[in-house]
Parts: sequence; structure tokens; C-alpha cells
Amino acid sequence: MFQIDVVEQCKQNNRKAQVKLYRQYCDGMYCVAMRFVKNEDDAEDVLQESFIKAFQKIEQFKGEVTFGAWLKRIVINKSIDFLKKKQEKLVALDESYMHIVEDEDWSVAPEYTINDVCKAIDQLPENYKYVVMMFLIEGYDHLEISEVLNITHSTCRTRLLRGKGYLKEILKGKDYETGS
Repeated sequence: MFQIDVVEQCKQNNRKAQVKLYRQYCDGMYCVAMRFVKNEDDAEDVLQESFIKAFQKIEQFKGEVTFGAWLKRIVINKSIDFLKKKQEKLVALDESYMHIVEDEDWSVAPEYTINDVCKAIDQLPENYKYVVMMFLIEGYDHLEISEVLNITHSTCRTRLLRGKGYLKEILKGKDYETGS
């Protein structure tokens, strides 16, 4: 059975097709949620809410992207919504006045491991963390990040570049090891 057939059956509210899609994508989407929420129970909650929303909104899936990409976007949005509710207090930064020079070099010194980089990303301020995670880990481009986070394209670029700067500073100082 082709994926598009399964999706079409889900649009007809076919429970077997829904279970099939769930089983196909649950592990990968759980990993996406975990990268954001960092807690197994919370990731499971986000995953369940994401699949519920996906099946409720499946009529909106037009096949312009893969079902997995469409679902991943829902999971990321649900993860961010969860974190926002959990924190309640977000400091809004007006970054529109900043001018940042483009720098596409994301290389790090060879002494840093992937684990070092992931720990450093966890230390970033929220506004930068989500953009950096979506760009580096999830593979989204500026336009996609802007749409998902509901920010302007220039704000996305600014946050990404500032996040990269913070990330380099954290790695240089390895602040994450001392917990500061």
C-alpha cells in the first residue's frame, strides 16, 4: 500500500490506516519532540497531541511535501507551544534594528563532539535555541523557520546568526560543563 493511499484512507477516517501511519512515524516524531522538550513524558504528550491534530487536520494535507515533513512541522509547533505554556514568561526582544552580517560557516573545532554542541544549544536563550535547532538539527531553511515560528524572514536570520555567535561563545567557555 502506497503512503498516499494510506493518507487518503485516513481522510476517510479509516482507523487501520491511522494506526499504520502512527506506527510508521511515531518513533521518528518522538525523537523530534524529545529534542525540544527534553522529557520522555512530555515528548509522549506532545506526540499524542500532534497525531490528534494531524488526523483532525488531515484534509489540509495536499501532498505538496511528504506526509512526514508535514507531520514534523506539527510536532515542532506542538513542542514549542508546550514549552511556551510551561514557561509562561518569555522576554520579547526587538531585534528589527540589528544588522547582522551573513556567515554560512557552521564548522566547529574538531575537539568538540556532537554531544558538546547539543549541550551548548540547550544553553541558548529560547529565541535563539529554537531557530538554531530547527536550522541545524531539523534541516529547515529560513523561510520554513519563519513560517513555523511566525516571525519575519529577517528576524529568523538575525536570531540564527546571533544564536550561532552565542553557541560559539558557549563552546569556547564550555559553560555547560560547570552548569553556569
